[in-house]
Amino acid sequence: MRARDIMTAPVVAIHTAEDVRIAGQLLAERGFTALPVVDDDNRVTGIATEADFIADRFPGEPRRPAHTVAELMTAPVRTVDVDDDAARLARLMLDEHLRCLPVVDRGKLAGVVTRRDFLRVLARPDEALANDVRGRLAVFGGGDRWIVDVRDGEATILDRFDSDKDREVAVILAEGVPGVIRARCYVGEIEHQEEKA
Repeated sequence: MRARDIMTAPVVAIHTAEDVRIAGQLLAERGFTALPVVDDDNRVTGIATEADFIADRFPGEPRRPAHTVAELMTAPVRTVDVDDDAARLARLMLDEHLRCLPVVDRGKLAGVVTRRDFLRVLARPDEALANDVRGRLAVFGGGDRWIVDVRDGEATILDRFDSDKDREVAVILAEGVPGVIRARCYVGEIEHQEEKA
């Protein structure tokens, strides 16, 4: 799974010059925890979070509150590429206590990955994942060639033919299904196996 497979897109972003109240309203009304902040070229320059708003309005020491998003945002901000591995993103979010990661494609904002995006994907039932894997494999090598079983997000694929290269492709296709954590493919005789539900 890649960032592009789980990200939310199109994404709601805010410009650096926007009034902080507009950003605050977007966060409150949409239920977001953070908004990517972009410049005129749609390049990510920072992130405006709920915590940024709270810290700005209740500062530890007296100061003038922010008026523009540029004055409020956290910068620099960590971004990830659309082709980054989802497992790496999950680890990054957990290790660095991040709730939202802006996703870029060739340097421009393409989407965001949030903890909720991970929950949405990881909470999919195994049978739904297995059906999606079967669909992808049917296009690749025919529906009667493969037996697919998914348990706790891990796909096991049985291939009737003995082709290392095809099994590599099958694993890549299966791991591209949102919610599949990892996949393994083995060679075996399908007519003596029963498909597991």
